[in-house]
Amino acid sequence: MKYFLLLLLSFYFLPSTAQESEGKMTNVKMWKILHEDFEDVQGQMGNWQLKVRERPVLIITDVSANRMRIMSPIIEQKELKDEHYKLMLEANFDRALDSKYALFNTVVWSVYTHPLEELSGSQFKDALEQVVTLSENFGGSYTSTDMVFGGGN
Repeated sequence: MKYFLLLLLSFYFLPSTAQESEGKMTNVKMWKILHEDFEDVQGQMGNWQLKVRERPVLIITDVSANRMRIMSPIIEQKELKDEHYKLMLEANFDRALDSKYALFNTVVWSVYTHPLEELSGSQFKDALEQVVTLSENFGGSYTSTDMVFGGGN
C-alpha cells in the first residue's frame, strides 16, 4: 500500500505535459530555436529579424511584461481595397487561427502574440509558420493553416 501511495504521488507531481517539462520560454531558448532552424537571424536578444520563405519576420519579446510577438509585414494600408478589410476581419474570426491580421503604422501585418514564459518550443515554431502562412495567403484564402475553426461560412 505504501508503494502504491508513493507511485500515485509521483504521478501527481510529475509534469503532465511536454510544455511543462520544457520549462519557461526565455530569450535564450528562442535564440537557440531560431539559430537551429534558420540561417540568417539578425538582431539582438529579444529583438530578431529573419526571413522565412522569403518573407521578413520580426520577433520581439518583453521579459518584464511576459509577452512576445511575431510579426510579418504584408501590404501598405494605401494599397488596401475596401473588401480587404472585411475579409481580414472575417479571417481573424475563423481562418487566421492563432495569428491575426493587424494594422500598425500604415502597414498590414500578420501578428502572433502570446505570454512569453508559457510558450513552448513547438508552439513557437508553429506560431512562426502561422504568421508566414497568413502573410502569404493575404488576398487569397486568408488562412494561417489548413484548418478552419468552426468550418467557415
